Amino acid sequence: MIDRQVFAALRPTAFLVDLSRGGLVNHGALIEALTEKRLAGAVLDVYPEEPLPVGSPLWEMPNVLLSPHIAGASGDYFERATELFAENLRRYLSDQPLLNLYDPQRGY
Repeated sequence: MIDRQVFAALRPTAFLVDLSRGGLVNHGALIEALTEKRLAGAVLDVYPEEPLPVGSPLWEMPNVLLSPHIAGASGDYFERATELFAENLRRYLSDQPLLNLYDPQRGY
């Protein structure tokens, strides 16, 4: 569903967030779009082959955030995620710093 044609239609400032069941994103086209700077970045939680092969260029791309497909699994996940979202929404609307921002120095 998400292939070269879709990436070509996006603005270069767009980010792809893929939390699907897999197979929806053409990863060859994704890597091309990222490499050619036609896409600003990607957050991926699912891959054509899981785990993501060691040789995938996605591992080394600074504009890609990778997580295992089970990254958020826990018994309290939905309650905690809802609370975090609500708090960050409150902070955003109050022009306050958001919680849980990605820190490139730490890698998470």
